Amino acid sequence: MKSDPKNCLYCQNNETLKSLMIEVAKLSVSRVFIFKEQTYRGRCLVAYNGHVDDLNLMSDDERNAFMADVANVTRAMQKIFNPAKINYGAYSDTLEHLHFHLIPKYEDGPDFGGVFRMNPKQVYLTDEEYAQMAEALKKEL
Repeated sequence: MKSDPKNCLYCQNNETLKSLMIEVAKLSVSRVFIFKEQTYRGRCLVAYNGHVDDLNLMSDDERNAFMADVANVTRAMQKIFNPAKINYGAYSDTLEHLHFHLIPKYEDGPDFGGVFRMNPKQVYLTDEEYAQMAEALKKEL
């Protein structure tokens, strides 16, 4: 890994992170966030607690615990938002910290059958709507 945890938005929990997402819960080895840009209704992100940038750098137990957290979040998302499919995106080439984007896709929604856009900057919710979404996720987790 090349990056320094002192420069990592997940490790530092900095203002850039807070401008992009809202922390919802701490799980066994990760944190779950609601992505503020909601073109894909219910979009979340799960970030590993340790500063690692790839699954292959983790022990089997660490990887299994992280993937269990990811699966728990997608189960909650499926129950709450009822998407046709949830897409998983794990990119660490510019932000070297293991995290999964969890993108609900709807048959009548944007980019169904294609690749999601990272941050289309089109749909933002009210504070109350984010709070309701966060509460629903916490309840299911």
